[in-house]
Amino acid sequence: MRKLKITELNRISAEEFKEAEKLPLVIVLDDIRSLHNIGSVFRTSDAFRIECIYLCGITATPPHPEMHKTALGAEFTVDWKYVNNAVEAVDNLQREGYIVYSVEQAQGSVMLNEVELDRTKKYAIVMGNEVKGVQQEVIDHSDGCIEIPQYGTKHSLNVSVTAGIVIWELFNQLKGKKES
Repeated sequence: MRKLKITELNRISAEEFKEAEKLPLVIVLDDIRSLHNIGSVFRTSDAFRIECIYLCGITATPPHPEMHKTALGAEFTVDWKYVNNAVEAVDNLQREGYIVYSVEQAQGSVMLNEVELDRTKKYAIVMGNEVKGVQQEVIDHSDGCIEIPQYGTKHSLNVSVTAGIVIWELFNQLKGKKES
C-alpha cells in the first residue's frame, strides 16, 4: 500500500464542481462564532457536494483569511447564502420543499443512527452556536431534531465534527448503496 499523490486523486475542477449534481442537502449554520468551524463545514460540504450552505446571524461570510485556513478554497466552490435570521431560513427552505432537521439534543429527537430518509426528498440540517446550540425558536420551526448518540462524559461535540458526522450519515442514505 502507498499513499496516493495529489495528481492521482482525479479531483474535479472548481468549474466542474459548479456543474456537478449536488446532494439534495442544505446546511444551515446559525450563529457560528469560529471562522475555523465555518471553514471546516465548507470543506466537508465540498467533499460531499452539498447543495448550499446558509450562513445565519453572526456567522461570518466568505471571503475571510481565517475561514480560508480550514476551507482551503471550498468557500469558492460551495454555494452559500447569507440570511440574517435562521427561523426565516428554515421557513424559506420548507416553502421550497425541504424537510428541515435541527441537530440538537432535544425531547423527542431521533438518534442519527435511527434516521430514515426518503431519497425522493430534499433535506436541510441546522447546526447551532458552539455554546448555546440551536435556538429553541429554530427548533420550533424545524420538522424534527436529529441527535448524535454519545456515550462519554461530555455533552456535545464540536460543531464542525458534528457536521461531518451528520453529513456522512445523510450522504450514505441519500447517495449510498441502494437496497436490493
